[in-house]
Amino acid sequence: MEFNYNKFQKPPIDKDMKKKDLCALAGIGFASVTNMGRNSHVTTEILLKICTALTCKVEDIMGNCT
Repeated sequence: MEFNYNKFQKPPIDKDMKKKDLCALAGIGFASVTNMGRNSHVTTEILLKICTALTCKVEDIMGNCT
């Protein structure tokens, strides 16, 4: 099963947040954000931290799964 993070850009932009700001707020490394931009593997722990920081749901940052 493949996942994509096509929707990932919208929540930080809506909050006027840069990637480095998101990393600091979520307590994650920049590599995780880069992996999401490349649709690479990201752990559920990272997704939870991002969603908590952005006060959103996983489906708000992930696209349709195939």
